[in-house]
Parts: sequence; structure tokens; C-alpha cells
Amino acid sequence: MTEDKKTEETKAPKEAAAAGAEVKADAKEDKKGGRGKKQGARPPRKPAPVGEFEETVVAVNRVAKVVKGGRRFSFSALMIVGDRKGRVGYGLGKAKEVPEAIRKATQAAQKNMIKVPIEKGTIPHIITGKFDAGMIIFKPASDGTGVKAAGACRSILELAGVKNVLTKSVRGNNPHNIVKATFRALSQLRSVEQVAKARGKEAHGLRLK
Repeated sequence: MTEDKKTEETKAPKEAAAAGAEVKADAKEDKKGGRGKKQGARPPRKPAPVGEFEETVVAVNRVAKVVKGGRRFSFSALMIVGDRKGRVGYGLGKAKEVPEAIRKATQAAQKNMIKVPIEKGTIPHIITGKFDAGMIIFKPASDGTGVKAAGACRSILELAGVKNVLTKSVRGNNPHNIVKATFRALSQLRSVEQVAKARGKEAHGLRLK
């Protein structure tokens, strides 16, 4: 037997195996595509542009679910997301691993964002936020005061873009209640323009000098 014939015989089974692998791969892709069409699979959500939002972890807790066989442990993460230009949101995510819980919480925060009216680096007026045992009072502050707040409240105000504000936590220190009380207060803020429009007057007539 010549060397050319040996080479051809050696190549033949390799080429056949490669062809079979390609056929199987094509069949698997077709099967997946058909399955996706039957279930009505949604297209993946477009991720937020990199650098548009900043995120902060407020709390990560280990939670347990009691089932018949025992306890199933997972993690919950509370995240704050903001662009430092008046938009801020919070979200809660749960998963078996911490990174996955943080990712879910970040997505939830980006979906539930609010617009905070900011005038000269501070809030327009005094406001009180209440949620269950959490209660916080917010007051406008002059330039150079800084953000006088602590914990989750400070992270929310900084990511919202507030530079000067006075706060006082009257009761409760649970981070979940503090976050929700803060967002309840921020969502109730109204700028001078919004109040003037609601009253049917001009903004310069309502603005304090």
C-alpha cells in the first residue's frame, strides 16, 4: 500500500466525524430555536449604558426558607442606583449567590427610578418621610453645608445629586425602612415651577429671595 492511500484512509474517518458533529450542532440549534418560538421567548433587555448610573450596596442579608426537608438559604441585597443629576432608585434582589442578588437588585432599581427636584444643590422645601418605624425629616441647607445624613439616607441623597441638606432620623434604624421613608419624602418634593403651574401663577412671584 502506498503512502498516498494510507493518508486518504486516515483522513476519511476524521472528515466523516467532523461532518457528523456539524449536523448534530445544526440540529441542536434548530431545536432550540423552535423551542424558543413555541414558548414565546422575549428578547433580552438592553443593559444600561456603562457610566450612566452609579450603584451602592446598602445591605446584604442571608435569608432562610423553611421547607419539609429543612432550610434553604439564599441572599437578599438592597441596592441604590443614581446618576447624580436628580434621578435615583432602589431595588431588592434575592438569589442563592450574592453577585446574582446584587445584579437583580440593580435591575429592579433601574426600573423604579424617581426624579428629585434640586434647586441650587439642595431640596426646595422641608419634607418628612415616614414608612413603618422609619421617619426622617429633611431641611434645605445653604451652600457649603454638605450632606448631613448617615447610612442609607446619605447614599440616596448623594446619588440623587443633592449637595447640601440637613436630615434627622427621628425613629428606627432598619435600612429597609430608612430607604423607603427617604424615597417617600423625595417623591413628595415639588419645585417652585411645579407649584406655580398647579396654582396658575408665575414662578418668580412664589420664589423666596
